[in-house]
Amino acid sequence: MQTLKIGMAFFAGMLLLTNHLVAQDKFTLPALPYSFSALEPYIDAQTMQIHHDKHHQAYVTNLNKALSGKDSVGTVEELLKTISTYPDAVRNNAGGHYNHSLFWTILTPTPNSQPSERLTAAIIKQFGSVDSLKMLINDAASKRFGSGWAWLSVGTDKKLFVSSTPNQDNPLMDVVEQKGTPILGIDVWEHAYYLKYQNKRGDYLSAIWKVINWNEINQRYDKLVPKGKFDDWPAIKDFHKVMSQTFHPSEEGNLAPIKSRSKEMIEKAEALKKSTIPTSFKKVQDISKTIDELIAGSKKLDKLVKAKASDKKITDSLTALHDVFHKIVGLCSDEDKE
Repeated sequence: MQTLKIGMAFFAGMLLLTNHLVAQDKFTLPALPYSFSALEPYIDAQTMQIHHDKHHQAYVTNLNKALSGKDSVGTVEELLKTISTYPDAVRNNAGGHYNHSLFWTILTPTPNSQPSERLTAAIIKQFGSVDSLKMLINDAASKRFGSGWAWLSVGTDKKLFVSSTPNQDNPLMDVVEQKGTPILGIDVWEHAYYLKYQNKRGDYLSAIWKVINWNEINQRYDKLVPKGKFDDWPAIKDFHKVMSQTFHPSEEGNLAPIKSRSKEMIEKAEALKKSTIPTSFKKVQDISKTIDELIAGSKKLDKLVKAKASDKKITDSLTALHDVFHKIVGLCSDEDKE
């Protein structure tokens, strides 16, 4: 009986210890992917060591303490999305943990990367140029009063946006005005730069672009905005653009667009023929033959336009061409999703 009591007491003690350890270990400090001195001369080793080992560790420690005794809260991202239901201690420390975990990954000691073609295209569409984007982020960071962050994020509409948040808030939180998923974040707390740059935040913001890891940012963007079916075949997207801008007006009786762009239709069809069909599409030979039909149909339509044929003949020809285009789309996929 005495042995049984001792065994039960030992089991109970181990259970309490295990529960304590689980409560304290909900989140852990990620290791830096490079040495403390790797980002010099742009970010000094002492700043990196204090920033990572002291500041970030404090956020992790205090977050685990604030969540002590609570059931599983899932990932830090899941926690942030409902942060309004938690006290400020969780908000500040969960934000600090997430923000810094991202920050370490978007810095690199080998800054020879660039935004990918896909990301560059999205940046140009949204901001005009990569340089314009950098200026917008630096402006947001410079104007952040006190401590905070500047972000490049992907919104729910899959579009990029630049924003700034105070303290350790971020766009994932349900308490911020502009919500999204960050792919780049720049820390403008003084502990991120004061030892080297003192109060010259602008100098720090200029220097940090020298160590930005665009490869990591590209990957984050691709996960949030997956490639479309034809992203690797721009020639078909070019043809589709002309087709869409001429066919849909014709459905409403407006033939002015096709009458002014019938020659362009031929040019885009011939460019499609010269382009490389992505190997991801299995029926390459059938697709190529159907592109020949597309060229022939475009030339026939152009002749009708130039001959000032009746609106019905032009409409019928354009409709037939539209059907050929979607035949190509059907050959590229089991479902016509265009």
